[in-house]
Amino acid sequence: MIHEKYYELLEKQEKLLSRENIKKDDFYNGIYDRYEYPVLTRHHTPIYWRYDLNKETNPYFMERLGINATLNAGAIYLNGKYYLVARVEGLDRKSFFAVAESDNGIDNFRFWDYPISWEDIDKEETNIYDMRLVQHEDGWIYGIYCSERKDPEASAFDTSSAVAQAGLVRTKDMKTWERLPNIKTPSPQQRNVVIHPEFVDSQYAFYTRPQDGFISTGSGGGIAFGLCKDITKPAIVQEKVIHEKRYHTIYEVKNGQGPAPIKTDKGWIHIAHGVRNTAAGLRYVLYAFATSLENPAEITAIPGGHFISPYDEERVGDVSNVIFCNGAVVNESEEVFIYYASSDTRMHVATTTKVKLMDYVFNTPEDRFRSLECAAQRSELIEKNLKLLEK
Repeated sequence: MIHEKYYELLEKQEKLLSRENIKKDDFYNGIYDRYEYPVLTRHHTPIYWRYDLNKETNPYFMERLGINATLNAGAIYLNGKYYLVARVEGLDRKSFFAVAESDNGIDNFRFWDYPISWEDIDKEETNIYDMRLVQHEDGWIYGIYCSERKDPEASAFDTSSAVAQAGLVRTKDMKTWERLPNIKTPSPQQRNVVIHPEFVDSQYAFYTRPQDGFISTGSGGGIAFGLCKDITKPAIVQEKVIHEKRYHTIYEVKNGQGPAPIKTDKGWIHIAHGVRNTAAGLRYVLYAFATSLENPAEITAIPGGHFISPYDEERVGDVSNVIFCNGAVVNESEEVFIYYASSDTRMHVATTTKVKLMDYVFNTPEDRFRSLECAAQRSELIEKNLKLLEK
């Protein structure tokens, strides 16, 4: 017998799921639009994921397997629908992947009945998260995620040291997934790995993040590029850093590729995250740059400053002051949907167009890296505008 409380919660949840998401009227920068409501929260997850609905076995209708957060979703646009592969984190800290779909990409996202699963070929893998989804020209949809396990070199009393590697799966229908071996790189730790959507020199190309430690980049530090001949035995022999971390910038501690780059007439546009340290802890923001169409490892433009940062209520959550993006899609109208998580808690969307993205990336001034030079840069803009206003 189904507990009557289920129907009460279901009615309440339906109002949340079917709520129209509208553009924020108190935000404007000309680059993208933000929206009033998150597209996914823990309250969007199906009630039957969290509660035993049987009144006999759950007479008080207690939550049995709670959800802590829905965050860091990969994204793909297929057959006129928008799909997010969200990282769903239980109250036990273990994350799993689940698909949510929407007809318009900004609201009415609904989870499929079951989480994603595949053959368990790695028994040491403890936690999985932050999948990047890429539709490759070879016909497969690839998912690369962080595969985390306890550091085997840590002492018996150290239960927090971890090792991160790049797990690899692929699918053609988002339902049946094939687990491939982890991607091997020269780095002892690896995450934020993304496959380039096209072949480069007849090989699979990857953006990586060389890293010595689980948190610290150490001798690594930057977004790197590497090639692989056989995707079924993925090994990158050489990682070449194409964009380094740099002192007193938004990416002074570390940086990493977000979703796969977006192809435009002027180049590949990348969305990345940058991390700096503050008195309140690490602050994550997004920034953008472009690489050459002919050589995706060659940076051709990089606007100064952040692209998206935590805004108002987005600043507060499980891990505050964080914006992270590993999913962006482009539809047939060349509208761009950027899916980002705030404070490791919930998912949002920002919308723009390819034309606006190109204008932003290629016409926004670059960072001059020193205060007086940045002040001079701003004075140049002020002088130009005051002359225009005098006319």
